[in-house]
Amino acid sequence: MCKQADVLMLAYLFPPAELAGLFAHLGYDVDTDAFDRTMRYYLQRTAHGSTLSAVVHAWVLARSDRAASGRFLREALASDVYDVQGGTTAEGIHLGAMAGCLDLLSRGYPGLEVRDDVLVLDPVLPPDVGPLEFHLRYRDHWGVRVHVSHRGVSVSLGHGQSAPIRVRVGTEERVVEAGGSRRVALPPRA
Repeated sequence: MCKQADVLMLAYLFPPAELAGLFAHLGYDVDTDAFDRTMRYYLQRTAHGSTLSAVVHAWVLARSDRAASGRFLREALASDVYDVQGGTTAEGIHLGAMAGCLDLLSRGYPGLEVRDDVLVLDPVLPPDVGPLEFHLRYRDHWGVRVHVSHRGVSVSLGHGQSAPIRVRVGTEERVVEAGGSRRVALPPRA
């Protein structure tokens, strides 16, 4: 058993395509199932002796097992509320785990990243995670409003003089003007 699966941090830090590219650059031929095999390997061998372990597992399971990802998220959120490590919360909250939960909810589940001057969203909400809404700063726009639900994604910009932005949801790309909003419906997931 291992306390936490540090090797899974690679999937936490890099999107799958980027990780595959890094391995290829290093001369390793990594097949498409390697990441799933590695995740399953560590799921069976991790003792979760760190509150960060649940956050990392929630992140790496988000795309392959949304229900399990949601369970790990709840475990991480409960770590300080219920003092799951038996007395450590009195010394202070597990800030890394709490920040990791916020990162998962604002970047991981929405699939938020910036690629090629495009704000990209590729959401994978667990079944029991309701709609997420947050504001972010992107380019010269303060308060870009992002709303992600199981049914769709909407991006709205406040009024102002800033240039339009490009937003991609799945394979669909849209331009959002200042003061405008765009909504993209998501296909139903099993």
